[in-house]
Amino acid sequence: MKVAGFGFRQAASLTSLRDALAAAGGATGIDALATVAQKAASPALLALAEELGLPIRALAAETLAHVGTPTRSDRVMARFGTGSVAEAVALAAAGAGAYLLAPRAVSADGMAVAAIAEGNDE
Repeated sequence: MKVAGFGFRQAASLTSLRDALAAAGGATGIDALATVAQKAASPALLALAEELGLPIRALAAETLAHVGTPTRSDRVMARFGTGSVAEAVALAAAGAGAYLLAPRAVSADGMAVAAIAEGNDE
Protein backbone atom coordinates (compact mmCIF):
# COMPACT_ATOMS: atom_id res chain seq x y z
CA MET A 1 0.00 0.00 0.00
CA LYS A 2 1.24 3.45 -0.92
CA VAL A 3 0.11 6.32 1.34
CA ALA A 4 0.57 10.08 1.06
CA GLY A 5 0.87 11.60 4.51
CA PHE A 6 0.13 15.26 5.15
CA GLY A 7 0.93 17.84 7.75
CA PHE A 8 -0.53 21.28 7.16
CA ARG A 9 -1.60 24.55 8.69
CA GLN A 10 -5.29 25.19 9.28
CA ALA A 11 -5.26 27.84 6.53
CA ALA A 12 -3.81 25.45 3.92
CA SER A 13 -5.77 25.38 0.69
CA LEU A 14 -6.47 22.60 -1.77
CA THR A 15 -3.76 24.16 -3.94
CA SER A 16 -1.30 23.92 -1.00
CA LEU A 17 -2.02 20.21 -0.55
CA ARG A 18 -1.85 19.49 -4.28
CA ASP A 19 1.47 21.32 -4.51
CA ALA A 20 2.97 19.43 -1.55
CA LEU A 21 1.82 16.11 -3.00
CA ALA A 22 3.29 16.95 -6.41
CA ALA A 23 6.58 17.94 -4.77
CA ALA A 24 6.63 14.63 -2.85
CA GLY A 25 6.28 12.59 -6.03
CA GLY A 26 2.67 12.97 -7.15
CA ALA A 27 -0.55 11.04 -6.78
CA THR A 28 0.19 8.19 -9.20
CA GLY A 29 -0.17 4.85 -7.44
CA ILE A 30 -1.34 6.35 -4.13
CA ASP A 31 -3.90 4.19 -2.31
CA ALA A 32 -4.83 6.54 0.54
CA LEU A 33 -4.19 9.91 2.13
CA ALA A 34 -3.32 10.20 5.82
CA THR A 35 -3.04 12.88 8.45
CA VAL A 36 -3.42 13.41 12.18
CA ALA A 37 -7.03 12.84 13.31
CA GLN A 38 -7.74 16.43 14.31
CA LYS A 39 -7.10 17.58 10.72
CA ALA A 40 -8.82 14.76 8.84
CA ALA A 41 -12.03 16.76 8.36
CA SER A 42 -10.21 19.76 6.86
CA PRO A 43 -12.14 21.03 3.83
CA ALA A 44 -8.94 21.18 1.76
CA LEU A 45 -8.00 17.57 2.56
CA LEU A 46 -11.56 16.35 1.99
CA ALA A 47 -11.55 18.12 -1.39
CA LEU A 48 -8.24 16.51 -2.37
CA ALA A 49 -9.47 13.07 -1.33
CA GLU A 50 -12.63 13.53 -3.38
CA GLU A 51 -10.68 14.84 -6.37
CA LEU A 52 -8.35 11.82 -6.28
CA GLY A 53 -11.03 9.29 -5.27
CA LEU A 54 -9.00 8.19 -2.25
CA PRO A 55 -9.87 7.44 1.38
CA ILE A 56 -8.41 9.44 4.26
CA ARG A 57 -6.75 7.57 7.11
CA ALA A 58 -6.97 9.60 10.31
CA LEU A 59 -4.34 8.69 12.89
CA ALA A 60 -4.46 9.56 16.57
CA ALA A 61 -1.67 11.91 17.59
CA GLU A 62 -0.53 9.29 20.13
CA THR A 63 0.12 6.88 17.25
CA LEU A 64 2.77 9.22 15.90
CA ALA A 65 4.82 9.44 19.07
CA HIS A 66 8.18 7.79 18.58
CA VAL A 67 7.69 7.06 14.86
CA GLY A 68 11.19 7.63 13.53
CA THR A 69 11.46 10.08 10.65
CA PRO A 70 14.45 11.34 8.66
CA THR A 71 13.25 14.92 9.05
CA ARG A 72 13.24 16.55 12.48
CA SER A 73 11.35 19.67 13.47
CA ASP A 74 11.81 20.62 17.12
CA ARG A 75 8.33 22.20 17.17
CA VAL A 76 6.70 19.05 15.76
CA MET A 77 8.78 16.85 18.09
CA ALA A 78 7.57 18.80 21.12
CA ARG A 79 3.93 18.58 20.05
CA PHE A 80 3.67 15.10 18.52
CA GLY A 81 6.73 13.16 19.67
CA THR A 82 7.98 12.66 16.12
CA GLY A 83 10.11 14.73 13.77
CA SER A 84 7.62 15.13 10.90
CA VAL A 85 3.86 14.69 10.93
CA ALA A 86 3.72 14.03 7.19
CA GLU A 87 6.41 11.35 7.32
CA ALA A 88 5.06 9.75 10.51
CA VAL A 89 1.45 9.49 9.32
CA ALA A 90 2.55 8.13 5.94
CA LEU A 91 4.68 5.46 7.63
CA ALA A 92 2.07 4.54 10.25
CA ALA A 93 -0.78 4.36 7.73
CA ALA A 94 1.19 2.32 5.18
CA GLY A 95 1.57 -0.52 7.67
CA ALA A 96 4.17 -3.09 8.56
CA GLY A 97 7.58 -2.67 6.99
CA ALA A 98 6.69 0.78 5.63
CA TYR A 99 9.43 2.96 4.26
CA LEU A 100 9.49 6.47 2.83
CA LEU A 101 9.93 6.81 -0.91
CA ALA A 102 11.40 10.27 -0.26
CA PRO A 103 11.58 12.67 2.68
CA ARG A 104 8.82 15.22 3.14
CA ALA A 105 8.24 17.95 0.58
CA VAL A 106 6.85 21.41 1.31
CA SER A 107 4.28 23.28 -0.78
CA ALA A 108 5.44 26.47 -2.51
CA ASP A 109 3.39 28.57 -0.06
CA GLY A 110 4.83 26.74 2.97
CA MET A 111 1.35 25.82 4.24
CA ALA A 112 1.47 22.05 3.62
CA VAL A 113 3.95 19.19 3.79
CA ALA A 114 3.57 15.76 2.19
CA ALA A 115 5.51 12.50 2.29
CA ILE A 116 4.85 9.20 0.56
CA ALA A 117 5.43 5.82 2.18
CA GLU A 118 4.98 2.28 0.94
CA GLY A 119 4.23 -0.66 3.19
CA ASN A 120 2.47 -3.98 3.59
CA ASP A 121 -0.92 -2.76 4.87
CA GLU A 122 -3.70 -3.98 2.61
